[in-house]
Amino acid sequence: MSMQSKVNENLLTAGLRTTRYGLVLNILWIGRLKFEDYEVENIRPLVTSSPIFSPLVDKFGERKIARVIGAAEIAIGSLIAAKHISPRASAVGSLAAVGMFATTLSFLATTPEAWQERRREPRLSLAGQFLLKDIVFLGASLVTAAESLQAASVLRQRSVGRSGRGSRGSLRRSWSR
Repeated sequence: MSMQSKVNENLLTAGLRTTRYGLVLNILWIGRLKFEDYEVENIRPLVTSSPIFSPLVDKFGERKIARVIGAAEIAIGSLIAAKHISPRASAVGSLAAVGMFATTLSFLATTPEAWQERRREPRLSLAGQFLLKDIVFLGASLVTAAESLQAASVLRQRSVGRSGRGSRGSLRRSWSR
């Protein structure tokens, strides 16, 4: 293996790990905040304007909905972090995060506070700018899902190879060992 290839592989591994655990840290932290009253206030305009969440807010209240969202975020972050224990569970968590971030990005369309008023052209408000970062988190979730599914496939192929029902010769090297 050439020096350049080794450097590239090390950069890829470092990037993937940083992406995974940066995503985990953000999701866990944001999930924990949903149990704080000020965060319930912060998400009020988002959930009350959402066609998905507003009926739930009407039925259960803002605080309960925030706590359910927080618990879901903590579960999702924990699953993503569990790649070395269970790559399949990690893939499920990553795919759930894809859904979560797609949902939060939908708030750009449903929340009037996401856009600055009195402008000729559309401009994001602070709330809109806050939501826009979820595009990066959505991409990170797709990357961690693919990496976890690849690791699950490698594990499955290794177990088939050990049982004599397959060959390990066709295994591709996992991105992060």
